[in-house]
Amino acid sequence: MAVAQSWQRCRTAQFSAQWHASGAVMTVDGELDAANADQLATYVQRNVGRTSRVILDLRGLEFIGTAGFSALHRINVVCSAAQVHWAMAPSEAVSRLLRVCDPDGTLPVTGATDEPLLKAAHRGDDQRPLLQLVT
Repeated sequence: MAVAQSWQRCRTAQFSAQWHASGAVMTVDGELDAANADQLATYVQRNVGRTSRVILDLRGLEFIGTAGFSALHRINVVCSAAQVHWAMAPSEAVSRLLRVCDPDGTLPVTGATDEPLLKAAHRGDDQRPLLQLVT
């Protein structure tokens, strides 16, 4: 079950956050550009102290400009300073930008260990399976 949820709407984008026992998922939908990229970085910075793990769900972003990349870099610095593990789940637009602006992959992208938290946020709960197959 989500502990809390908050949201902020700004020009062409909407930010929301859900806190779960295993971390927070901050979701961004719409378009991220010079008009609202600083607002995203500020939103994450205000909320990052509430957890030790953050997934930035960008799968709903239809457009991201270079100011959005700067905001992601700022988020990386903020999370590192706060010792918060974070990763992003990119949309196709974000993946395209990362190929150009971050070819060395310095910004963290979600992996298999982040999927349960993303699924919990999508379902709106934090249920875990009773059994897990170990190979």
